[in-house]
Order: sequence, then C-alpha cells, then structure tokens
Amino acid sequence: MQPKIFLTGATGYIGSAIAKALQRAGYTVAGLARSDDAAGTLTRLGIAPVRGDLNDPRHLAHAAAESDGVIHAGTTNNGRIDQDAVVAMANALRATLKPFIYTSGIWVLGDTGGKVADETWPLDPIPLVAWRPDVENMVIAAGRLGVRSIVIRPAVVYGYGKGLAAEFVKSARETGAARYVGSGKNHWPMVHADDLAELYVRALREALGGTILFAADESSFRVREIAEAASIGAGAGGRTESWPIEEARKAIGPFADALALDQLISSAKARTMLGWKPEAPSVVDDLRQGSYVS
Repeated sequence: MQPKIFLTGATGYIGSAIAKALQRAGYTVAGLARSDDAAGTLTRLGIAPVRGDLNDPRHLAHAAAESDGVIHAGTTNNGRIDQDAVVAMANALRATLKPFIYTSGIWVLGDTGGKVADETWPLDPIPLVAWRPDVENMVIAAGRLGVRSIVIRPAVVYGYGKGLAAEFVKSARETGAARYVGSGKNHWPMVHADDLAELYVRALREALGGTILFAADESSFRVREIAEAASIGAGAGGRTESWPIEEARKAIGPFADALALDQLISSAKARTMLGWKPEAPSVVDDLRQGSYVS
C-alpha cells in the first residue's frame, strides 16, 4: 500500500510541484481544497481532495491523523492562523514519529549584507514575515512530542513561467522595460520549482527530526541581471528600469522591502545530508529561452 501524504497548498505554485514529485516517488497525495473548483482540480490531478481550509484546525487535524506524513505548503500569511494550523496538525502526529514538513522562506533572515548565510544564521525577518520564526520554532519543538518535524526555507522560486520572475516579464511586455525595486545590485537566491519539490521528497524520506534546510541553487545573480534576462526573453531587448524603493513602498507596501533584500544563501546542508542536487536551468536561462518565453 502506498504511503499517503497530506499536503496543504496542493493547488498552489509550490504545492502543485510537490504533489507531482510525491506521485512520481510513489506516494498517494491528499490535498486540502477550499472550494468545489479546487477539489475538482485536485481530482483531475490524481490527488484526493480534503475539503476544508487553514482556518479549520479540526479538519486539518483529522486529515493529518489519517496520513503517513504532512507537508504544509500553504499559508494564509496570518501568523495566528498559521500557528493554529501547525499546532493542530503536529498534535495529530504526536508520538507517531511521522514526518511533518513546514514551508518557511529565506526572508526570515533579512538582509545578509553580502555574506553567505547557512541555517545557523541569526534571524532578522522583515516585517512582512515577522511571524514566521515563531511558527518555525513551534514546528521544531514538535520533535519533542514524537513528530519528525522539518522546516524548509525555499529561496525565490521560479519555473513554468510563474513566480516573482514572471513580474519582470510582465513589466517588460507592458512597458518595454523590466522593472525592479531599488538599485538592482542586490542578489536573489533562486530555486526551480521542480528542484525544490525534489528536496521535499528527500526530506520526507530521510531528514532527521529538528532539521532546518535552505533550498537554493548555486546561482548568485543580481536582480538587475535577472530583470535583463526577462527583458530579453520578453522581446524588450534587455531594457530594464529601477523603481525607487520609496515609490514602491507607496504602491505595494512592505513587499517592496522583500524585493530589495540582498541575500546570499548556502544549501550545503541539504546537499550533504540528503544528496540534493538542483538540476534545472538557471533562472536567467529560463527567462531568456525557457518557460517564460511565449
């Protein structure tokens, strides 16, 4: 009998990639569905829909208890709701030693100041994700309750013409120049959706409880380089333009500060511990001549 994994965020960008990777690896996937449309989408993808949402801890706990492991790849971006969801699912796995993987992100680090950060780096989250470290701590603490709890912090995810990289393409097509926030000299750690999904499968099988893992490829592109590649792929000739951060804050609020972060990340731990090796084309190659080119 195939092991069953309960996956939140299964219809989302990251979650859908994880679901496919799990299926390829021989797992049965049950996915959280907030609506009839979402349930229909999951069914067509071979995923068993579980009706409910992240605001309903009782249903989350029931689904977790009936699974062989949980991957939490969904979020409401509300710290209290996410905490309640984590508590419900982790408690449902208490004393089972089943895996529980929580999806955080690299923005909990804040700016790394041109230095390469690993999992021991002190956290300094930007306001947009200030609630996440507390949730991470709750997940790791679940290990004391007999849960094989793991935190994965993905870099900026790209691939399949989606993610933040798609915004560069959109602005290039609409205005003739790919627009970025700030100077563009800052670095974005990147990871392809498929490579990220592979890490989840490996962590599900092999990672020890209490493990925190970064998920980033080996690239260290500056944002302006990424925007230029998007502009070339979009037919805008490599033209880019800076969006001053003060103006960006007025339009998109604290999200602007996330886009202006300068971060360098090492995923050596994931490579050493789990043998993870990103294999997808780089974000620059994908933007120039891959999934972002229509």
